[in-house]
Amino acid sequence: MRTSVNILPFLAVCLTCIVLSGGMTLKRAGELRCQCIKTERRPIPLKQILNFEIIPKGPHCKHLEVIATVKTGKETSQDICLDTTAPWVKRIIDRTLDSSKTSKPTASNK
Repeated sequence: MRTSVNILPFLAVCLTCIVLSGGMTLKRAGELRCQCIKTERRPIPLKQILNFEIIPKGPHCKHLEVIATVKTGKETSQDICLDTTAPWVKRIIDRTLDSSKTSKPTASNK
């Protein structure tokens, strides 16, 4: 009888750990998805774009995604998903990929 009383605190700790780790797993699983639900096709002036991130397609999302950080005020900005089929977005992707190819050192540059 005494043994069952000692097991109760142990079971309570185990259940708490299971619940907490289950919540973390759900949170991590939520991050493994596409970031862009809606995309913007209209051109955005390049002087308003502070930064952009190209996220390649992979197991988290079957689409290439481009997310631009756009200046909305003096000290405010907003992340906007860009339509990767828009011609102006394709040019940004091509320029970025070209510049990353030329910036890598080669054996002849050493």
